[in-house]
Amino acid sequence: MKEKVIDFLNKRRPQFLTDLGGSIIDVDLETGTCEMEFNVSERYCHSIDIIQGGFVTAMLDAVSSHAVFVKKAEIRAVSTLELKVSFYEPSRKGKLKAVGRIDKMGRSIAFLSGDLYNEANQRTASIVATAKISYPKS
Repeated sequence: MKEKVIDFLNKRRPQFLTDLGGSIIDVDLETGTCEMEFNVSERYCHSIDIIQGGFVTAMLDAVSSHAVFVKKAEIRAVSTLELKVSFYEPSRKGKLKAVGRIDKMGRSIAFLSGDLYNEANQRTASIVATAKISYPKS
């Protein structure tokens, strides 16, 4: 079942995730945790190899939002209402791992968080976010 969810979400991922070398590599269906891997090129960097903060934010927003899709397959959309990103270290081009999770989820609102790690497994940035959950029209 887990592999089907990963495959389904990777096939439906938005183009910007592909551009950032992103794909879902693991999920926990029970807790609603999502793990993504990114391979970011210098095209998304400033100062030679430092990934621009907006792209770091996009990666964290994506992984935390995907945690909601992992938890409930019937959800149509997850729209971020508010977010805060903390940058601890420069996120540099190359391979990065992002882990997103649901901190609390109701029917229409979710509180999410996530972390971004470099190849040395150092946390480079984190996110806390509030998101609106949308379901298909009946």
